[in-house]
Amino acid sequence: MAYRRGSGPKRRKGAASLSDALPRFLDRLDTRGGMALVRLWRNWDELLGEMARMARPLGHRGSKLILAAEDPVVMQEAYYLGPMILEKVNGFLRQEVFDKVVFELLNGRVPLDGEIRPEAPKPPRKLKKPEKLGSLNEELDPDSPVGRCYRAYQQMFDDS
Repeated sequence: MAYRRGSGPKRRKGAASLSDALPRFLDRLDTRGGMALVRLWRNWDELLGEMARMARPLGHRGSKLILAAEDPVVMQEAYYLGPMILEKVNGFLRQEVFDKVVFELLNGRVPLDGEIRPEAPKPPRKLKKPEKLGSLNEELDPDSPVGRCYRAYQQMFDDS
């Protein structure tokens, strides 16, 4: 079998470094644009600046970008910034991927940029046991809703 010289892709001398070859290889495998979205989520704060705190990325459905807000007032304000957010996001992706922004309340979900900004946890509250707790046990029917509630209230102090 004879080989033709000079045909086909040129070969490099030596091995390419993995850090150079891996991004090109992954780009060829990424036919749906998933890696571009990962870069978008990772660069969310730098891309939107101060607005990034108002609208966190949750994902997308087709051409709708889904963003989260922590409360309804912030969600309403962020809604008016939707066209500017779309412009920045599509500019980052270098093509018009999204044509609409939809806002939802965060409700404990974790945004795609991985930033969870919880408020400071509230310190556990130490309940003070009422002085005469248990004095109504004889007067309340133990099977009535009020009697069961009263005994549950007592149990809360007995367990602590």
